[in-house]
Amino acid sequence: MTPEAVPTVTLDDILAAREMLTGIVEVSPIEESRSLAALAGVPVYLKCENLQRTGSFKLRGAYVRIARLNAEEQQRGVVAASAGNHAQGVALAATLLGIRSTVFMPQGVPIPKEKATRQYAADVKLVGSSIDAALAAARDFAESTGAVFIHPYDHRDIVAGQGTIGVELIEQVPDCATVLVAVGGGGLAAGIATAVHALRPDVKVVGVQAENAAAYPPSLAAGRPLKVRLGATMADGIALSQPGDVPFAALQRHLDRLLTVSEESMSQALLMVLERAKMVVEPSGAAAVAALLERPGAFEGPVVVVLSGGNIDPLLLMRVIRHGLAAAGRYLAFRVRIPDRPGELFRLLGQLAELQVNILDVAHERTSAHLHVDEVAVALQVETRGEDDCERVLKRLREVGYPVSVA
Repeated sequence: MTPEAVPTVTLDDILAAREMLTGIVEVSPIEESRSLAALAGVPVYLKCENLQRTGSFKLRGAYVRIARLNAEEQQRGVVAASAGNHAQGVALAATLLGIRSTVFMPQGVPIPKEKATRQYAADVKLVGSSIDAALAAARDFAESTGAVFIHPYDHRDIVAGQGTIGVELIEQVPDCATVLVAVGGGGLAAGIATAVHALRPDVKVVGVQAENAAAYPPSLAAGRPLKVRLGATMADGIALSQPGDVPFAALQRHLDRLLTVSEESMSQALLMVLERAKMVVEPSGAAAVAALLERPGAFEGPVVVVLSGGNIDPLLLMRVIRHGLAAAGRYLAFRVRIPDRPGELFRLLGQLAELQVNILDVAHERTSAHLHVDEVAVALQVETRGEDDCERVLKRLREVGYPVSVA
């Protein structure tokens, strides 16, 4: 699409979307975070879209897009492809409007997301192993049946719907100076940036991407959307290989800054939000918090951080919590070689007891090419109080003669 042909989203579009969404979506709450404020050195507020209906912001754009279909299009039904949040937003929006919906999801999608989409009355079809496969299947379905394809981010109505969050947060925090928001395909950030800059041009809107899945930095540098190769990231909700034309055009005009954050920072951010704010968020929902953790003191306050979603699979949550604990120095996995004779394991565990370390798991390995015939390896997982405590544990074990390797 040429730049001249890209539809422009305006504040009037967003205000009209807000009127349409009255009674459909919640005005998501704003919660002050004293723990993040202490870190940032300025007041910090959390815009809790994780508490929105369907567990994310996606219902806003999906409802506006589907509600604006004409009668003939609505009769044909809608189709979408998603690994989770967009699927649920489309399914519920279509059901509220009395329209049939079909959603293609990758095989292996987390069971809670699949079940929730079905419960919102969508006809769910599992295809392929990636979102790209699901997207291809959804487009084929649209072509063969006439169903209207609902893009997750690259449409004017989608961006306008997501932009209603920007109107809300300016009303809720009138003296806001900075907004931090996660960026995937760009629909959420584009809508918020458009609304915020129209209402308060002085407010800085900062986008945040996972560094392993960041399509916007090279695209903004090139002046056009580029397709990039994605690395592995826990933030699957913002792992999109190419910006959309409509959000890209808006972010070119309105985004003040774009940052990337590490996997470790996102896992620590998720853990911090869970522990201190008592909020369950998915890794992509915690990306904006991760920017605060990586750059304390870098943002003018008050800061509003958008928690974009809370739909996380419990098994992934367990893994991310463990990753976050390890990144924060509160979880340590290591291996120790000990003599293969009675009492040696008791002696090792006694050393850890003296250090007041909580042992989470112990496993023996008796056969390995790396072991002498009179040795066994012990793999331990322990809970610690921070990085200094980890170093204290490893130092003590080495001082008393144990060969230690960190897992």
